[in-house]
Amino acid sequence: MNAIVDLRSDTVTRPTAAMYEAMIRAPVGDDTYGEDPTVNALQERIAGMLGFEAALFVPTGTQSNLCALLAHCGRGDEYLVGQMAHCYRWEGGGAAVLGSIQPQPIEHAADGTLALSRIVEEIKPRNEHFATTRLLALENTLGGRVIPEYYLKAATELAAQHGLSSHLDGARLFNAAVAQAAFSGLRPEIEARNIASYFDSVSVCFSKGLGAPAGSALCGSADFIARARRIRKVAGGAMRQAGVLAAAAHYGLDHHIERLADDHRLAKRLFKGLSGLANASVEAPDTNMVFLELRGRASKHVDKLVRHLAQHGIVTTSHYRLRLVTHMDVGEDDITRAVGLIREFLE
Repeated sequence: MNAIVDLRSDTVTRPTAAMYEAMIRAPVGDDTYGEDPTVNALQERIAGMLGFEAALFVPTGTQSNLCALLAHCGRGDEYLVGQMAHCYRWEGGGAAVLGSIQPQPIEHAADGTLALSRIVEEIKPRNEHFATTRLLALENTLGGRVIPEYYLKAATELAAQHGLSSHLDGARLFNAAVAQAAFSGLRPEIEARNIASYFDSVSVCFSKGLGAPAGSALCGSADFIARARRIRKVAGGAMRQAGVLAAAAHYGLDHHIERLADDHRLAKRLFKGLSGLANASVEAPDTNMVFLELRGRASKHVDKLVRHLAQHGIVTTSHYRLRLVTHMDVGEDDITRAVGLIREFLE
């Protein structure tokens, strides 16, 4: 029996032996009292790394985005966001449920951006008939696509001109940074800081490509993070001896940023192996996500393909197209197996 290959997401990674060792050896304290030295060091490190005054360690990316939205906006306020953005579509409507904040979704262009003209159109007039537009929320990467830096600059400058703050859901910020670094020749850490520099706040995950078992950080000004810290408490995210998780994040930052290029390379190999099928189309990946869409009569059999792969030890996920995500627990042979099984089914 072949080992299971899980291509559903890069959230499924398991800590390496060295990461476990770092977690075991981490000095800890009570983070709710601000006394966990490993958490404090991580918050200072990621804030400095991305060019912010302060940072807050939280259990999940969803909570990081929630704290950001509620710290930027009050009851009856509004944030502008992409129709397919994670903090709008995939986080349970938390900002509306818990903060009485109205989302104003905007359709994405083909490259994942939001048209600047549409952003302006959706900013509400300042009168009693409307929610007060406070924030523009963007995401990078978005569905594995790298949002161009020139666009981030233009969109956040436009937001500022209209009195809006800007937040980046950078769950996979380091994937975007590694992809940009491949072209610029700069170090990924520099590219990550460049991307973050356009925003008032940035959320970044340690539990995806960096391989930690849990944890994200929210970065911003000291005053902003103070507000977010209170929201984290209300949302149940204040942890105690959280240094064991922060140590995994430290290890990921030390050892797993540049290796994201391996995930991107495997995704490109997956794309190449699935290209040219008569009854399917596949998008060229920017980073570590490959999307396969069945066409014609085959389009009715997406779920059957998912079951076929599962029977042979390849775990995937599908809504209307197949999503295949590479990560540190996926190797060359796993990609070969996946390509062979998908081709076998479709041909």
